[in-house]
Amino acid sequence: MNQPTRGGDAPAQKSDTKPALLGVACGAGAALFWALGFVATRHGLRIGFTPPDLLMHRFVWSGLVFLPLVLRAGIADLGGIGWGRGLVLMVLGGPVMSLISYTGFLFVPLGHGSVIQPSSATLGGLLLAAVFLRERVPPSRVAGALVIVGGLAVIGAESIGHIGADGVLGDLLFVMTGLMFAVFGTLLRHWRVSAFSAATVISVLSLALLPLYAVISGFARVAALGWAENALQALAQGILAGPAALYLFAFSVQTIGVARAAVFPATVPALTILAGWLLLGEPPTALQTAGLVTVLFGFYLAQRLR
Repeated sequence: MNQPTRGGDAPAQKSDTKPALLGVACGAGAALFWALGFVATRHGLRIGFTPPDLLMHRFVWSGLVFLPLVLRAGIADLGGIGWGRGLVLMVLGGPVMSLISYTGFLFVPLGHGSVIQPSSATLGGLLLAAVFLRERVPPSRVAGALVIVGGLAVIGAESIGHIGADGVLGDLLFVMTGLMFAVFGTLLRHWRVSAFSAATVISVLSLALLPLYAVISGFARVAALGWAENALQALAQGILAGPAALYLFAFSVQTIGVARAAVFPATVPALTILAGWLLLGEPPTALQTAGLVTVLFGFYLAQRLR
């Protein structure tokens, strides 16, 4: 009598495993795209783009592509999400968060933003999962969170001791954007907003900022930087780090939960620092490396199931 039971459980276990693996793959893909977005941001600011320029590339192209889809789904209620929730998601996971993040790189090196922002997102995600969504957070994740805080303190020490007030300001901006993204991920789960809907609505709503950009900044400076650099930012910001990463992360949140999905930004710091070193020639300092190693150990603890 036991054999049929085991045979009947096997398909169920496989069916449970496939969505989990897909959620993990989507989270990892989102982390890779975010890392490439960080590197492209640093490169763009170096050669003359401003944060609003990068913001334009981040949302205008995807917004134009997704506009027909949102109109077809129903603009009156934003395809069922609602204008209130749509605007909240736009602020937390859209242009406001992105503009603050871009600005942070004007004050601190790539190694700071790429570690602090994902780490803050992870810490915020774990806290909100436990307090707001009542998800169980194992002791190992609590220990991991404390280690991550220690790693952030090491990064912050470099700002205080070597960069100065500008460095502290830049670090705080990345803490803010990380926490904003943690709230964004939690609300996706709580409101049961689909991954595709979140990406399309944020991109389309962000189109409303294009006339403001045209009036304040204009397109002359962007055009002067050449089509190749603009195409690079359109790809990195407008596709990879924008709707593609957002879709993958939102799907991961819905598939495996906020607490586990919040860990995927863990891979962003190492990927970004490595890519920045190889592509931009910007190696991490000793304190940045020490902070990164500490944070990665905290991420390892946070990924454990117990």
